[in-house]
Amino acid sequence: MSSIRIRLLVVGLFFLLTQSVQAQETVVPRLIWKVNKVDLGTIFEEHGKQIAEYEFTHTQDSLFFIEDVWTDCGCTTVDFTKDTLEVGEAGNLQVSFDPSSAAGYFNRMIIVKGNLQNTQDTLYLEGTSIPYPEDPDKIYPNKIDGIGFRLPKLNMGEVFNNVPKVKMLEIYNFGDETLYADSLKFNTPEYIHLLQVQEYIRPQERGLIQVSYDGALKGELGYVEDQFAVSWDSLSVIPVSVIAEVFEYFPPFSKEELNLVPQLVLGTKEIDLKNISANTIQNRSVTISNKGQRELEIRKIQGNCDCLKLEIPKTELRPGESVELQITFDPKGRKGIDQRNIYLFSNDPVNPVQLFILKSRVE
Repeated sequence: MSSIRIRLLVVGLFFLLTQSVQAQETVVPRLIWKVNKVDLGTIFEEHGKQIAEYEFTHTQDSLFFIEDVWTDCGCTTVDFTKDTLEVGEAGNLQVSFDPSSAAGYFNRMIIVKGNLQNTQDTLYLEGTSIPYPEDPDKIYPNKIDGIGFRLPKLNMGEVFNNVPKVKMLEIYNFGDETLYADSLKFNTPEYIHLLQVQEYIRPQERGLIQVSYDGALKGELGYVEDQFAVSWDSLSVIPVSVIAEVFEYFPPFSKEELNLVPQLVLGTKEIDLKNISANTIQNRSVTISNKGQRELEIRKIQGNCDCLKLEIPKTELRPGESVELQITFDPKGRKGIDQRNIYLFSNDPVNPVQLFILKSRVE
């Protein structure tokens, strides 16, 4: 075989391999799903079966139909399009979930098999199911004017100031009148917004109030506690307490920028006062330094007790600058092992919140 023919053969094989790889890289799925996961959110057992819908479009030039659908739990049943679809036509599945089959968070899987090769897709259904309580008085002990709450305060958890945090407030209607969503009235700060999820909550039924907390509008970092009030047409004003931990959000940055950002460094992260008298006020200090290349801004310093007094001469530190945080601790009324936590919030994007501990044994 001549060298020219060998070269032509090699070039031809290379071309075929290249076309094969490109074809593999540009394979278009036969079914395009609008969504492949549905979150039902929080659902109550007494509200009965919940329906989730999944829509798809058939994209190939062959006739298509769904051969079979499997689920991983008997708690889900599926109804689906049984027609044969041409290219561009749409179909759907309706998955029915029985909330009495689960308690707490659930994640179900639905497998869809079509008549064409490589048409087997997996769909997901998730949510949180709450069983109906055998003893509502025990589960919702915090009652105000016929409305029961699980806990005396709603805990929003961690709230970042780049996007509002949403959480559900669960209530139980112990009263005799139906609570309609369009009659819900509330008096809240501008950073808290409420919405009744159900259109109505009948007597002896539960409901959800969606609470949206905007950390940016709150304008404060660290542990915070707020009050708001709700009422319906026939009920008096009901006060509600909400607590949250608000944090500043910092977008991701490159590794090259790591040495350019502000960097808060504590001289020590713990001071042990050892044995002290409950009648003697303690004074200590800790050094705060900016080891970064940009100005450090100390947003807030927060202690976990009114027994602490925290003072700092300035809150903006140039690169390389240091200050002393003065700590005054009054142990009056305390006895035994004691630990005070001090939180420092800053614009250090790597460690925006740092903890300093003050330990003692009060006699």
